Amino acid sequence: MYEERGVKNRLKIFLSFGFLPLTTFILVVMVPFLFGIFVIFTNWNGIRNTIEFVGLQNCIQAFTDPQFWTSIGITFKYTVWVLILTNLIALGMALLVTSGVKGQNSFRAAFFTPNLIGGVILGFIWLFIFSRAFVYMGRTLNIHLFTESWIGDSQKALWALIIVAVWQMSGYMMLVYIAGLISIPQSITEAAFIDGAVGWQILLKIKIPMMVPSFTISLFLTLQKAFMTFDTNLSLTHGGPYNSTQLAAMHIYDEAFKRHNYGPGQAKAILFFIIVAGLALLQVVLLKKHEVEALS
Repeated sequence: MYEERGVKNRLKIFLSFGFLPLTTFILVVMVPFLFGIFVIFTNWNGIRNTIEFVGLQNCIQAFTDPQFWTSIGITFKYTVWVLILTNLIALGMALLVTSGVKGQNSFRAAFFTPNLIGGVILGFIWLFIFSRAFVYMGRTLNIHLFTESWIGDSQKALWALIIVAVWQMSGYMMLVYIAGLISIPQSITEAAFIDGAVGWQILLKIKIPMMVPSFTISLFLTLQKAFMTFDTNLSLTHGGPYNSTQLAAMHIYDEAFKRHNYGPGQAKAILFFIIVAGLALLQVVLLKKHEVEALS
């Protein structure tokens, strides 16, 4: 009797708090994901009523599409630069706002604000800046770098996309590094200072090794956000000029929803998911080893 009441109480708690989130997760995530896997093996284009199975034809088409692998290469280049620049700038900002500088709370708010702007709106704002404001400044002050719009230059458009991503994400990653810096016992840094260590030595020998968990989280989030960039890519460059900034997410979107090639598009999406998941898992495993070494 007591066990029955315990089971009923647990069931009531689950129905009160867990049923709705679980149902939402299944309907919004799992059902579309499983349906997407089903679509890979068909020729359905999202419109016709009939569905025919084509086996692995869509997978072969995805593997042999040179445009897809070109977009993957552009995405890797974009991600590497965003990963490096975002975390260097975020760490620098975290060190600044935890150094006791006057007005550091205002700096925190200012640095974090870009993260609150949506990707599409952010893209349109920077489209105006690159196409109008910078061009006007460059021609007025005779700064050759800005005399022409970066968005129309296939050599500079990707860098425009990188700058916007770094500007948006640095403030959020700054919070992760602030949490890591605050968690370092002050007694350790004070003892190092008494022993004669200077600022850079304390940073490199004490703070950074003890912040490895923060690096793990920040690098994982940056990697995931950079690889999955779509909204800013859409509103800022739209993949141009000449597909020089077409990231993998946009290429998959164009394949599935513009050309109505749902099977090949879904096959590319699954392949891209496997690549991103594998890299993210590898990054976490490697940094977790460094965490153990740093704390041992």
